[in-house]
Amino acid sequence: MTRKTIRTDAAPAAIGTYSQAVQVGDTVYLSGQIPLDPATMELVGPDMEAQIRRVFDNLAAVAAAAGGSLADVVKLTIYLTDLAHFGLVNEIMAQYFREPYPARAAIGVAQLPKGAAVEMDAILVVG
Repeated sequence: MTRKTIRTDAAPAAIGTYSQAVQVGDTVYLSGQIPLDPATMELVGPDMEAQIRRVFDNLAAVAAAAGGSLADVVKLTIYLTDLAHFGLVNEIMAQYFREPYPARAAIGVAQLPKGAAVEMDAILVVG
């Protein structure tokens, strides 16, 4: 099976030994996105709403580079350093996704890269 690397300047560049996304057949695996501004590669700030929106925007940019959109996401994983923000994630997610919603998991973690409060990765199916 052929693997295709997905890359876009509209999302933060990889900060390690990974790709923004990898496509195998019609399935695209999006790497975790933290709330980095793609232009500055800095966190968008301490405001949780801004961080969550930036993560969804970053995921959307990578999905678009793969020829899809957030509507094509079939699985979303959310990592939060404070699960008290789970309700806010749901509220904002409803602005980015429509039914049928993707399968999802939310996981509380001790810390994330660069001191981010949220990270998300996704799997989408295109084609």
